Amino acid sequence: MSLEIINKPILATIQDMGRFSYSNIGVSNSGVMDEYAYLYVNKILGNDFGTNALEISFSNVQFKVNASTQIALTGAKCEFFINNVLMDTWETHNIKKGDILKVGRIIEGTRVYLAVSGGFDIKKEFGSNSTTIKEKLGGIDGDKLKKGDILPFKSSQPTYKKRLHQEYIPKYSDELILRVILCSQEDNFSQEEKDKFFSNSYTITNDFNRMGCKLNGEVIKSDINGIISEGIAFGAIQIPSDGQPIILLKERQTIGGYPKIGTVFSLDCFNLAQAKPNSKIRFTPISIEEAQEKLRAFYHYFR
Repeated sequence: MSLEIINKPILATIQDMGRFSYSNIGVSNSGVMDEYAYLYVNKILGNDFGTNALEISFSNVQFKVNASTQIALTGAKCEFFINNVLMDTWETHNIKKGDILKVGRIIEGTRVYLAVSGGFDIKKEFGSNSTTIKEKLGGIDGDKLKKGDILPFKSSQPTYKKRLHQEYIPKYSDELILRVILCSQEDNFSQEEKDKFFSNSYTITNDFNRMGCKLNGEVIKSDINGIISEGIAFGAIQIPSDGQPIILLKERQTIGGYPKIGTVFSLDCFNLAQAKPNSKIRFTPISIEEAQEKLRAFYHYFR
């Protein structure tokens, strides 16, 4: 009762919400990059909150089905085939032993989420299935999926299909506006520097991965060269000595010593996760109170 990887994926990993409370020993939070798509793939399958799924970051991943179950795909707009028949995403599909699944060309966005009913039966490490390759934790042997890997699951009977209403399916743009909560170190940036930060457009560079996203644009200067290393939040915007912002993401280092101008609102980090290099970003401020209210509503819906 499993999915078998039958070709050689460039980058596909098992992820869940990540591992928490281990930053003190240097363990990254990790977890899915786009929680919106991930939480919906589990919701339409009726899975428990936090059930693991596959995060597929490049085209052409193929699976052989070894038992009946129900699956769903969300996230980036892509070509998805069952036995060479093009199927829709953001909805459930009943599959049976012998079926061949293929995630083909990724058309819009960058990360696809594939989940099975009940999730994959994978041993957790530090309370999570999330694969962190640099730490060799989670997933299968702490590594990306390879040809021949077996992903076990409990078989389930075919059931009625579910589909997410079209209005809730996101469209991924090459131009993003990210809301930012200014942080306690904002006083280390003059008003002129903060105005530059919020009034200019930045370009996503090729230095964009699960750890962070480096931007290129108007140089931002702080009145300090660095700080004593401290814990780093998801979405924190570091300003290194070259003045080009870096947004820290799910596999960020646990501590850092660059000054931070603020933190990208978590929900907007999920949109950022679907962006590509050369996409354009602008920033706009949001209060911590408004951000907290929106975040509570978001997670309340999925729990």
